[in-house]
Amino acid sequence: MIELNYDLGEYAEDISDEIIQKIRHIISEALEIHGLSGSYEVSLSFVDDEEIREINCQYRKKDTKTDVLSFPMFTREEIDTMTNSQAQALSAAPELLGDIIISVPTAKTQAIDYNHSFTREVCFLACHSILHLLGYDHENSEETAVMQDMERQILGKAGITREHDHEGN
Repeated sequence: MIELNYDLGEYAEDISDEIIQKIRHIISEALEIHGLSGSYEVSLSFVDDEEIREINCQYRKKDTKTDVLSFPMFTREEIDTMTNSQAQALSAAPELLGDIIISVPTAKTQAIDYNHSFTREVCFLACHSILHLLGYDHENSEETAVMQDMERQILGKAGITREHDHEGN
């Protein structure tokens, strides 16, 4: 089970219930692929470029905007050793996996640049970010290839592919 706590900020008109449901589905698929069937919580915020730049500067010491930030609560090793029985034995409160912060203006720009819908771009960013929460990274070409393969698998299982993207920008 996934508990998705989200803050639309000033973007309530841009982020539909359908997008939130797709993100919830993506997170569930990512957890299933990793054999995690307990109760988990993810915090999701939608912000503007200036706010994401400030957060990036404060926490990552990078004074630049970005499309998405991820703040995991666990390392990859901790996720890999978590068994279903451990996950199910957690307290009644879901285990917090971490925070995802998406820049809506940057997602809109990237959707145009990559010639796909805003919905697909936000879903891709959420998928990318949940993989960071599950311990993945892309510091070298091998890690990047593994992460991209996982993104394709998860988005495919969630029915979000470039081929099925007919929404206008």
